[in-house]
Amino acid sequence: MAARILPVVKLATKVTIAGGALYVAYDSGLLGSSEQGSVALEKAKAVVPPAVEEWMKYFGVEAQLPTVPKIEFSPVQSWNSGVRWTISTLSDAPTKATEYTSQGLQYLKDLTK
Repeated sequence: MAARILPVVKLATKVTIAGGALYVAYDSGLLGSSEQGSVALEKAKAVVPPAVEEWMKYFGVEAQLPTVPKIEFSPVQSWNSGVRWTISTLSDAPTKATEYTSQGLQYLKDLTK
């Protein structure tokens, strides 16, 4: 009997955890617009370090948390560079294919000599 219930309990636990994570993400605004996401990120930046310090004191762990590095990352610039690289590669593809074909034919000719 227990062998039949255990898989059901495991599945129910996994579904509950996944559903809870989805609910928390939706409720905090992570699945909304970019403005809601940035507000949620600012809330997390303000709440997480004090909570971690409190838990460390509770468990008796005395360690200094590293500071959060400042990352200057622009998704727009990264997106644009990726688009530029893709378009450049696609526009060079016929020329490169011709070059590689001629190099391959030359290699085969050299092998047959």
